[in-house]
Amino acid sequence: MNIILLGPPGAGKGTQARRLVEERGMIQLSTGDMLREARTSGTEMGNKVAAIMDSGQLVTDEIVIGLIEEKLNGDHGGGFIFDGFPRTLAQADALGALLTSHDATLDAVIEMSVDDEALVSRITARSTCGACGEVYNDETKPIPTDGKCTNCGGTEFKRRADDNADSLKTRLMEYYKKTSPLLGYYYAKGDLTSVNGLGEIEEVASAISAVLK
Repeated sequence: MNIILLGPPGAGKGTQARRLVEERGMIQLSTGDMLREARTSGTEMGNKVAAIMDSGQLVTDEIVIGLIEEKLNGDHGGGFIFDGFPRTLAQADALGALLTSHDATLDAVIEMSVDDEALVSRITARSTCGACGEVYNDETKPIPTDGKCTNCGGTEFKRRADDNADSLKTRLMEYYKKTSPLLGYYYAKGDLTSVNGLGEIEEVASAISAVLK
């Protein structure tokens, strides 16, 4: 099963993707993770990525599609979760063509819908474990009183410098400018389903599971 998770920064895509990896054996394909992995891989593609990133240029869609194709040629596990890609209609077309060329299908596009103001409130109170990325919130899931991550026992927690109201609103605007066409694109194809991205983690996971069934 291959799916796309769509949602603005802080909607919980990473949290839900990790659950799907653990529970269904799916493989998460995050654009950022793939680029970081590639630049240190020593492969021809990796060296190309490193040169582009080191020069301060943007990595082209062609290269990202190439990285995805490398993954499609490897272990499929329980299928792929595309997280952070596609972001544009051109990328969506390219991904569709790539999947078709590998006799693969896109089984679901799940939009994690949010209320922007509620999202800003949630994200400005967010911290993550520096070791495993487990997410905490000052109000709904505070860091344990013993200072240890409940997932891995780590003791270092971080806040993103841009997890503030002004920066987040700018990131949200950029997301909606790029992503709104994708929602219509996948809706027209009959692939799009929306779930409430601001529910409790278990509630969101259950909604996603219902879609995948």
